[in-house]
Amino acid sequence: MRIKKGDNVQVLSGNDKGKTGEVLEVNPKTDKIIVKDVNIRKKHVKARKQGEESGILSVECSIPSSKVNVVCSKCGKATKVGYSMEKDKKVRICKKCGAKLK
Repeated sequence: MRIKKGDNVQVLSGNDKGKTGEVLEVNPKTDKIIVKDVNIRKKHVKARKQGEESGILSVECSIPSSKVNVVCSKCGKATKVGYSMEKDKKVRICKKCGAKLK
């Protein structure tokens, strides 16, 4: 996957189109990611033990990784991820400005 945990991404389509956030979790098997404050759903939780509270929680759900682009830290634009070789290491770069992505 071209998207890593900790990247800042921008949502390209859906209800949260245009929102940006940090990637909290990546699941390469299903090709989905979880982004902070994006795709919020309500989850009803019942108390299971004495002293525990029941209620309605807001939870971030996963979205397909194809629906987001990485935001470059240098130019500040949503961009595709490119690769280049640097001292026998593969490095991710911004396709728009050529800067290294963290």
